[in-house]
Amino acid sequence: MSPLARCARAEWGPLFSTVRAALAARRWRAVPMTLAAVCLTAACQFVQNQPWGYQFVQNIGSVRAEEPLWLALLRTPLSLFVPALDLPVWGALAQILLVFGIAEICLGWWRTLVIGYAATLAGTLYARVGIDLGTGNPFGLPATDAQVVDTGPSAAVVGLAVFVCWRYRAYFTAALVSAVMVLEVLVKNNLAGKEHLAAILAVAVLCAISTLRHRRRDTRSGSGSGSAVDPGSGAAPTEGPGSEKPPIKS
Repeated sequence: MSPLARCARAEWGPLFSTVRAALAARRWRAVPMTLAAVCLTAACQFVQNQPWGYQFVQNIGSVRAEEPLWLALLRTPLSLFVPALDLPVWGALAQILLVFGIAEICLGWWRTLVIGYAATLAGTLYARVGIDLGTGNPFGLPATDAQVVDTGPSAAVVGLAVFVCWRYRAYFTAALVSAVMVLEVLVKNNLAGKEHLAAILAVAVLCAISTLRHRRRDTRSGSGSGSAVDPGSGAAPTEGPGSEKPPIKS
């Protein structure tokens, strides 16, 4: 096996094995939430492009920083499935199908939704903070961004990608995704790019909390030797050489 193949296997082997096994055993039944999310996103796209449906979708799923916080919080969950009008819908559908599907298999459907919502909410809240900071601050945003319609799955996709890579020890991939988001902000300093960074920061906090929780659990149970561990604990699994069992999920 070439060095490149060994690196790829070390980086993506456990993740690939988990996804392949789930799809081989259950096919599309392995990702029911993801398929529902794709259908919901497609439905929102269809409705908002109709003369009779645009305002309806805006009323239930459109988020702007200039609006009251309670209204933004109420709309944020659905805003994740409302594609941005200035971007091709197939991009949003492909992101959801790929990243949400992998996350649903690896984390479970409810963890996928929670982490995706947390990443989206982090971006939504950051927009308000950034506008308050203003353009004089490197983390700030222009006041005109308060009127920008803030919808779409991109923040959730970025957050889920980083979390799944961290959970399955694909650390290089997680770092690469983060670096690309930083580059995005440097090249095009806009609201969407900075919201992606806010999503990554929120997920990093979740990763840290998960690590501490598992370490405390291991300390209490005294299972520090001779047992498989969660990827979030930072320790290597001990099933033996050549094992490709997926990491234990909490």
